[in-house]
Parts: sequence; C-alpha cells; structure tokens
Amino acid sequence: MATNGEGKQNEAGRHQEVGHKSLLQSDALYQYILETSVYPREPEAMKELRELTAKHPWNIMTTSADEGQFLNMLLKLINAKNTMEIGVYTGYSLLATALALPEDGKIFAMDINRENFELGLPIIEKAGVAHKIDFREGPALPVLDLLIEDEKNHGSYDFIFVDADKDNYINYHKRLIDLVKVGGLIGYDNTLWNGSVVAPPDAPLRKYVRYYRDFVLELNKALAADPRIEICMLPVGDGITLCRRIK
Repeated sequence: MATNGEGKQNEAGRHQEVGHKSLLQSDALYQYILETSVYPREPEAMKELRELTAKHPWNIMTTSADEGQFLNMLLKLINAKNTMEIGVYTGYSLLATALALPEDGKIFAMDINRENFELGLPIIEKAGVAHKIDFREGPALPVLDLLIEDEKNHGSYDFIFVDADKDNYINYHKRLIDLVKVGGLIGYDNTLWNGSVVAPPDAPLRKYVRYYRDFVLELNKALAADPRIEICMLPVGDGITLCRRIK
C-alpha cells in the first residue's frame, strides 16, 4: 500500500499525456511506453498537433499518441490507400493516417465541427499531406447513405476509423460493412469506454460516461456476433476494436 506521500506523488503524475485514456494500471508504465516507443519516433507534425490540441478545452477527445502510432503502422502493414474517418476533432488520428498513406492515398473525413478541424489544418498542410484529405462537415449517416446508393462505393475502402458519437456506432456499422472491402478493416475507438464496460451498475461514473456506456456495450456484443467480420479488441488508448471483413 502506498503511503500518503506516495499516493499524492502518483496522483500528480497521472494523465501527463493529453487525452490519456490508457487502461494500464500503472501510469509509470504508460509513461514508459510513451517516452521509450512513441515520443522518440513521433513525427514533428504530430507532436506539434498533439501539443496544440493539449490547449483545447475538449482535449480529452483526442486520439492518444500511442494509438496514433499504432494506426500509422497498421495502415502501412495493410497497404491502405483509400480510407475513411468518422470523427476528426483537431485531426491527430487524421494526420497519423495521412502520413501513412502513399502520395495518391485518400481519406474521406467527416465531422460535425469544421472549426476544430481547421485548428489542426495548418499543421497538416505544413506536413504536405492535406491534399490526401476530403473533409466534409456535418452528420455522417446521411453521407454514408448517399455513398451506399452508388454501388461503385461498395467494398471500396481499405480502412475506416470511427471515433465519433457512440450512440450511432451500431448505425455506422450497418453501413460501413458494405463500404469496406473484403479483407479491409474497420476500427472502432473507445470500445472499453474508460473501463466502464465492467463497472457495476451502481458505480459512480461521470454523466457522459454512464450515458454512452450502454451504447458501447451494445456495439461490443453486436460485433462479437457478426459473422461477416473477424474481430480483435485491443487495450490501446481507450480500447480499439478492429473488424476485418471476411464476407
């Protein structure tokens, strides 16, 4: 058991990473991952955007640096070229994706708030990858419905990343499964939702965590039962579930 002094010291060291959502029980271990693996190899543009986002009042919404590194490598491993992102915020995961794609790669990006995206846009432009991004402001579901109407879009995406309104994750999945190619991946962020997925019903949770928890639980159950995909839930960031379309 920690002494009071140790407890205060541990508390002071918590959440050094902006948007720190790691479920690792040791903050020191998480910091070790960041300082040993992530920060030394983080592109300068991503570092600049991460530090800019740290000053934003909604910085908890950002993708964590270790998850950004994971996405960047994953996209290179699968040779992704045509991708989609639902939920952009200031664009940290968007930049990680853009840097991983080939020069003629494309990201169809959607968010309800263009102002946040434009905070990070100058950094994305300076990194020389803004031409890969087609940003659309507004709700994603109507846009997805339009895409699905045109059969040439079916199976056309190599990778789709979803980090948006959790109450629509199921609705997104119903549409995205047709848009991602067989063998392609969909990544759903926040599928461990601050660890609340295993919290007892009477656990003291922040209001927004409690509100969205049932939607996350519903998604996780649905993905596990969906025969069209293979899944892998990873404790990176706040939990990310990868879905590989198999039919």
